[in-house]
Amino acid sequence: MSAQRIVVVGAGFAGLKCVQRLERELKGELSRGEVEIVVVNPHDYMLYLPLLPQVAAGVITAQSVTVPLPRAIRTAQRLPGQVVGLDLQRKVAVVRKISEDVVDLPYDRLVIAAGSVTRQFDIPGLEEHGLGMKNLGEAAYLRDHVLSQLELANASTDPEERAARCSFVVIGGGYAGTETAACLELLTDSAMKRFPRLDPTLVKWTLVDIAPRLMPELGQRLGEEALDLLRRRGIGVRLETGVERVTDESVTLTDGSVIPTRTLVWTAGVTASPLVKMLGVELVRGRVKTGTDLRLDGYDDVFVLGDSAAIPDLTASPPGSSICPPTAQHAVRQAVVAADNVVASVRGETLREYKHHDLGLVVDLGGTQAVAHPLKLRLTGMVAQAVTRAYHLYALPLTRTRARVVFNWILHLFGGDDFIRIGFLAGRKSETSSFEETRDYLSADEMKQRSVSAS
Repeated sequence: MSAQRIVVVGAGFAGLKCVQRLERELKGELSRGEVEIVVVNPHDYMLYLPLLPQVAAGVITAQSVTVPLPRAIRTAQRLPGQVVGLDLQRKVAVVRKISEDVVDLPYDRLVIAAGSVTRQFDIPGLEEHGLGMKNLGEAAYLRDHVLSQLELANASTDPEERAARCSFVVIGGGYAGTETAACLELLTDSAMKRFPRLDPTLVKWTLVDIAPRLMPELGQRLGEEALDLLRRRGIGVRLETGVERVTDESVTLTDGSVIPTRTLVWTAGVTASPLVKMLGVELVRGRVKTGTDLRLDGYDDVFVLGDSAAIPDLTASPPGSSICPPTAQHAVRQAVVAADNVVASVRGETLREYKHHDLGLVVDLGGTQAVAHPLKLRLTGMVAQAVTRAYHLYALPLTRTRARVVFNWILHLFGGDDFIRIGFLAGRKSETSSFEETRDYLSADEMKQRSVSAS
């Protein structure tokens, strides 16, 4: 009898944790050849997203936020590629390997942990001129771009060009946007000593968000403290304001104001991977509706979790009246339940429900500044920074990865930044769709043709 194949789509927070749990719980079945696990991921690492702003700011290196899959996964087969289509009726995942070959991968059980991509809006010029912050390539590109603007401004004799190149706009007042603005503001502030011809007062960071409050999930008090801290550092914060138009030289806001700038960073939320929109199933806020056992309705062999899933929140009042937020904390814990339920389905046992109380949130504002809300405590300053960094070290999967991050923190504390542009992304277009490969999925017609050909 052939082995039952479990295919896991994605190796982010949810996917990697799920694979590790499956390897542990199915150790006997794997050794006897009764089960095989295949994880499909385009990269050979899991990316620790919360530290990306520090990569862009040069506080830590890109390698320090990656968890190597060859070390993290022991027995599961790793297929380097991207799932670009799913045929739930034939129980087949269509994979485009990194060699560009497109192959069918049959499965007995499927775990969809495809993550999320940057949420885009139909704003003129946004796709062409907006910079994302969702993966290593975008973080490296943003760092190079910011440093290049300072260099060009330093070399320019045109006052208007200098001012525009020294103006940086971040759209999105959530965690990603706030941390990006805060960390990169410290980078440009520190870099001023390397650009003696630039007036430091020219450098301006502006954080824009359509919401009435900054990071509302933190609560009003902590949100206001974070807002006050950013403003005291000279970061302009424009709330209840959106973006109307973007060009290569300016950003027009919905209040009619125009900010001359050559840099717009777009962090205004995320949406589920385009893969889930191809399933033809019910979506809730762009995510796949599942049961509390993480199974897709009507498909007992398909489990969905992480940013791709709309899972009823059993801790809400009343239970199930809302869905779990797409956070790393929930993704990791959903992965454990998903893996356990896959194992239970293999063994014919009872599945369990997902239920988790949020343990709080942490926001790194660079240097010694942070705000944190762990276990309903409100923390700011160095205490919050210590809690924030301790949480990141706890959440990183491998000891060697934690050691790299700590070493980088210490090195940056005492050695500072060299303000080097890597340059390997020079000449590449900045489009988010290119960096995040959101155009690579098969269309409905292409999937239908593959199904007909296979039959």
